[in-house]
Amino acid sequence: MAILVTGAAGFIGFNVARRLLERGDEVVGIDNLNDYYSTALKQDRLAELARMGERFRFHRLDFSDGRKLEEALGNEAFDRIVHLGAQAGVRYSIDHPQVYAQSNLVGHLNMLELARHRAVANLVYASSSSVYGGNDTLPFRVEDRVDHPLSLYAATKKADELMSETYAHLYRLPQTGLRFFTVYGPWGRPDMAMWLFTKAILEGRPIDVFGEGNMRRDFTYIDDIVTGIVACLDNPPPDDGAEKAGGSTSPHRLYNIGNNKSEELTRMIGLIEAACGREAEKRLLPIQPGDVRDTYADISAIQRDLGFAPATSIDEGVPRFVQWYRDYHRV
Repeated sequence: MAILVTGAAGFIGFNVARRLLERGDEVVGIDNLNDYYSTALKQDRLAELARMGERFRFHRLDFSDGRKLEEALGNEAFDRIVHLGAQAGVRYSIDHPQVYAQSNLVGHLNMLELARHRAVANLVYASSSSVYGGNDTLPFRVEDRVDHPLSLYAATKKADELMSETYAHLYRLPQTGLRFFTVYGPWGRPDMAMWLFTKAILEGRPIDVFGEGNMRRDFTYIDDIVTGIVACLDNPPPDDGAEKAGGSTSPHRLYNIGNNKSEELTRMIGLIEAACGREAEKRLLPIQPGDVRDTYADISAIQRDLGFAPATSIDEGVPRFVQWYRDYHRV
């Protein structure tokens, strides 16, 4: 099977591409390698994929440019798409809204058009737990209303879900949207708390703990996320008129994909401290604009339909991340 993976140099995209290559698929990867965070890290991820052989082909391009997207992929054949490329980050969207409109709205539409005209068998795309916004009923369920986003990033992800529903209805394009919950692990993103805390603790600097430390997150280990994505890729939603997860009667499903456990931020910090072998100096700060206080994924829909069962607790996952960080940076 040949699969197009967008955001192939990103954290989740890289890990998905690696899993697909390991099982024998061909992977066409695209990424614009923007400088939102270290391009060196992205290049290192791509180097890992390149070492896996000729079944991986990479194109550096911005998928929000429809003409360049078509030109670059004109001679590439693929059966399915995993669309993980996007402008990430809740806080960055507060000061850079146009970047999100271009990448997450225009870019998602371009991928839908590409999938429609190529008549792909399945499109799996990244949504976000951020769509739940100010919801205060836990755990978050895919049936919940998500009409009050707290950031433009969240609003773009909700808009992507709506565009996908339209394409599933009009063109019967099979799709699955995945609302990710705080993904972490080796090869992770430098802008996320686990990386920032680990870096600061190892360097002997204080850490900024927002929400006065009274926040909870459904931390999901990267290997579990990848397993869920691949399961969705291999099982397109049927076009049978039945109601799917998320409420669609078209071939379009929405799933939460998390660890199904809401953990205190202070517990995650304690695990990092233990793995680093030193205690952090903590600066307790107010919650930041756009952030939510708690997240907690109800994963019953993806469990029921695909047998998804996260296998990695933060007790295992956090030390693995810290060890990878130390190995990668040689510290």
